[in-house]
Amino acid sequence: MGRLFFVFRKSLAPKVIISTLVLCIGVISVAGSALNSQLSAGIKKVNLQSSIVEARSTIFSAKYRLALAQGEKDAAVRKVIDDVIASATSLTTNENAREVVFLKSPGNSRKLNYEITSNLVDPKSIPEFLSKKVRKSGDIAISYMTIKYVKGPRIAGLAVGQKVQIPNAGQYEMYILYSLVNQNTTLSLIESYLFLTGLFLIILIGLITWLVVRQVVRPVREAASIATQFTAGNFSERMNVRSEDEISTLGNAFNEMAESLEKQIARLENLSRVQQRFVSDVSHELRTPLTTLRMASEVINSAHDGFDPIVARSAELMVAQLDRFERLLEDLLEISRFDAEVAVLEAVDFDLVALANRCAEDLALVAKERSTELRIYSIAETITIKADIRRVERILRNIFSNAIEHAEEKPIAITIIASDDDVAIGVRDYGIGLDESTLSRVFDRFWRADPSRARTRGGTGLGLSIALEDARLHNGELEAWGRPDKGAHFVLTLPRQAWAGITARLIKLQPDDFHE
Repeated sequence: MGRLFFVFRKSLAPKVIISTLVLCIGVISVAGSALNSQLSAGIKKVNLQSSIVEARSTIFSAKYRLALAQGEKDAAVRKVIDDVIASATSLTTNENAREVVFLKSPGNSRKLNYEITSNLVDPKSIPEFLSKKVRKSGDIAISYMTIKYVKGPRIAGLAVGQKVQIPNAGQYEMYILYSLVNQNTTLSLIESYLFLTGLFLIILIGLITWLVVRQVVRPVREAASIATQFTAGNFSERMNVRSEDEISTLGNAFNEMAESLEKQIARLENLSRVQQRFVSDVSHELRTPLTTLRMASEVINSAHDGFDPIVARSAELMVAQLDRFERLLEDLLEISRFDAEVAVLEAVDFDLVALANRCAEDLALVAKERSTELRIYSIAETITIKADIRRVERILRNIFSNAIEHAEEKPIAITIIASDDDVAIGVRDYGIGLDESTLSRVFDRFWRADPSRARTRGGTGLGLSIALEDARLHNGELEAWGRPDKGAHFVLTLPRQAWAGITARLIKLQPDDFHE
């Protein structure tokens, strides 16, 4: 059952075929039931009418013959009754029998008793309600019933009765019983034929639907397979176009799209390789002159006490800008490693709480300058994880610095939560916040939410982008939430064992203290 449900969910053909068959079964069932009801009603009506006409004639004939026997002796009357029964019935109890029953009416006190049934029919076969109806009515009365034979079978039947007068015996009830076995056999045969016809139609419709769906699904399945290969990086596959119908038009359009995609991706890959090579080469080439400038600036700066104030300030600015330039080169080199997919983890065991405290202490002076502070709330004093300490420290410094930059002189809450498999750090500030357009680009390279805001710490614009790549390198995730003037919330989730993958989000991205 589970496998059938899986196939139904994953394949279009079973959905269409099963849906079509279900609808066909419903329509054919309703139509078959209606047709069967009409046929059954027609057959029953015809049989009922013919039985009533025949019973009227038989009872009328019996009344006439009994009237002619008026004044005759008992033996003669009994012979008339026997003749009536003989002429009205067959002499066997087979399924086609038509039986006759004479019953003495209640209240008839005559001593002569002419109660008789043909072929050992049990007089109790006549329903009591039908007997009452015959006695009250001057016309015939009818009812469906069961014909019971003494020590014999029971068969479905129809009873037609009316009062009759027997000479010297008073009022009796005469019943003509008709077997419905043939009628029911005919109805059963009709039902069987209708069922087999419906089953044949369902199978035929299912086969036709399968053939039609196969013609439609095959190219769709082929397109899906080729698209999957595109995802895997194989752009050389194309759809086979065999005709000029709508499906073939789709195939041609798909092939043209694939051709265009292959060219565009090849061009972008080549451009990416050139860009990566350029960034890597430039970064490496700048290291040598940067090292020289660094040495020269340190020599100059070491003697700045004897310089003119303007010259001394220039020396300090040169050292600061060289520091920023060096950080930019380091970030560019790290980005090129991520792009080239050569970045590696150097996992070691360390205390995450201690690392977070150290990063907060290093940034305490900067936070004080911004009139804010970093407050750490940890679920435990020590949380040991196995990860790349250098990369985790870089992530923490980046998101701590970002919070300080935008805190608007309000405290920053840092929450650390751990489980057996994962660890999470949430950094919540209550500053300017982020809008929807900003959230979608907050991790983009060199992107700034508000270019008009002056950088107080000389960032490179790559910090959050590198932090995200560092988190994903651990099979973790770095997410951001924010609302304008309501602050922002950055959540870092990492596995406690590097490369293991996270199993749960321990900290909700939307903070609990936020209300719309």
